[in-house]
Amino acid sequence: MAKAPSRPPKPKVRIPKNRVPKRGGGAAKSSFGVGLITAAGTLGVFVAAALIGLWVVYWGPGPSAREGEATIVTLPSGAGVSAIAANLKSSGVIRSTDLFRAAVSLSGADRKIRAGEYEVPSGASLATVVGLLVDGKAVRHYVTLPEGWSSAQAVDILMKQPVLTGEVEIPAEGSLWPDTYEVSRGETRASVVARMQRAAKTKLDALWAQRSPNTIVTTPEEAMVLASIVEKETGLASERPQVAAVFTNRLRLGMRLESDPTIVYGVTKGRPLGRGIRASELRAQTPWNTYLIDGLPPTPIANPGEEALKAVLNPPRSEYVFFVADGTGGHVFARTYPEHLLNVARWREIERRKAGLPPGQTASVPGATATPMGEGEAAAAPVIIPPGAKVISVPAAAPQ
Repeated sequence: MAKAPSRPPKPKVRIPKNRVPKRGGGAAKSSFGVGLITAAGTLGVFVAAALIGLWVVYWGPGPSAREGEATIVTLPSGAGVSAIAANLKSSGVIRSTDLFRAAVSLSGADRKIRAGEYEVPSGASLATVVGLLVDGKAVRHYVTLPEGWSSAQAVDILMKQPVLTGEVEIPAEGSLWPDTYEVSRGETRASVVARMQRAAKTKLDALWAQRSPNTIVTTPEEAMVLASIVEKETGLASERPQVAAVFTNRLRLGMRLESDPTIVYGVTKGRPLGRGIRASELRAQTPWNTYLIDGLPPTPIANPGEEALKAVLNPPRSEYVFFVADGTGGHVFARTYPEHLLNVARWREIERRKAGLPPGQTASVPGATATPMGEGEAAAAPVIIPPGAKVISVPAAAPQ
């Protein structure tokens, strides 16, 4: 009986030992993965929280100002980041010096911070503070000395500027240059005056070098004196050359200047008079009363500006020797005294109309008197020629 063919034996498959899973290994790997995911999630939460915290600190509200609506902080030139951070912290502008240093370092702002005085709003964020310092939005202070103001008034201006320090004596009249000056907190008033005086000398020297042969003045000091009178006589820049020409002609002809502002200066020493000139003041013997003295007064009566000096140093040719107010803020000029009297009469009529008075009645200011030249202040009496005044005609009146 034949035997059934036997099946060949199955080949044995060898499994490498390193591929044979150990008992319990799958569970261990699963636990480790879960742990990594959990740790990563926890770390992410911490990172997110830290980022949110930094965002709040950097962009959120900062400290409130200790006084008022803002805090003034001054950063000196050359100060390092650490010194700046300490300054801001002590001023109550930031809460943490470390966070400030980190913020400016990471943003590159540490190389862009500018010195100066800054006004930091109350509650400003760290981002706002850094932005202010980088943009250089510093507080800038200025003082302006207007043209024609006296040295006493200049000191008044400086004393009213709270960022300046110290006392200062009234400097010599005419020694200050009218201009706008930038000042810094803590600067002394004396140093500002010194700057004004240096500017005056520099400007006067430059203008003196460009003087015309037509000028009547012989020294820079005389130029400053005459220019101060021109400055006070008219507020219109277009009139300064003509006024300078009138005074040049009067000095050249030996006439007295007869300028009202010189009387006022003798009374107030540079302060506003605030009223009309009294007859007693017109006759008062002061060194500046050009109705009574010949030539120029001993000192300027104000601090003139550049245009007044140019007018004196380069006067136009003119035959005018008189002028009076015209009622529009300017003046009308005359060659002869009779012509001038007609102009004065017209001015009196303008005054009368402004005062609402009937024809023939003159507007009056108690104690005031009329003057043949000057700013046309209200007066109570007809034109008076002071003793010693020289009345001449240049040229002689043309025949009618």
